[in-house]
Amino acid sequence: MDNASRSQRTRKAVIQAALAIIARDGPGRLTLDAIARESGVSKGGLMHQFRTKEAVLKALLEHQIEYFTDFSRTYMAEHGAGQSEPHLAAQIATLRETLVEPHSVAFAIFGAVGQDPSLLAITRESNAEALEAIKAEAKDQDLALLRWAAARGLAVSALLGFCPLGEEERDRLFERLLDERCWGGLAEKSGGSPASSAPSD
Repeated sequence: MDNASRSQRTRKAVIQAALAIIARDGPGRLTLDAIARESGVSKGGLMHQFRTKEAVLKALLEHQIEYFTDFSRTYMAEHGAGQSEPHLAAQIATLRETLVEPHSVAFAIFGAVGQDPSLLAITRESNAEALEAIKAEAKDQDLALLRWAAARGLAVSALLGFCPLGEEERDRLFERLLDERCWGGLAEKSGGSPASSAPSD
């Protein structure tokens, strides 16, 4: 095996081990020693790839963002043609996917940000790009952002363990948020413009 392939395999093993530790034991238990034990990678091999735990956290966060970016892109390719707001639909579906994926992005984000708040900049950039795409295609920007925020709230509250809704109820609400037929009339009433819903003086 050449060095590049060996390096890639080590990085993958480290990321998967870090996800497993955060999911099972919590972010406070994530150490380089724990990652080495979990992954089967020697401490020297681990530190050759990642000099610090912060470097592992950054790679972990980028890996998870990439995973869900790919999921969103695939969803748009498969379902976007039937949607008038494909970026919004893809983001709602992706947020629902965070509850399906066992090593979800939440473990990476909450674990990484809890250890190093400066990593929030990575997620802010990713979210900003998604929101710009949603607003650019929206008939009613406010309504589109409300649907996105509702999906995000469902996902985050469930991942943090304080959502009072059961899995069946959450899934039904995600389906409702994805169903454009439920929202088209509201967009038309508002005039399809963010400003149209603002109260008059």
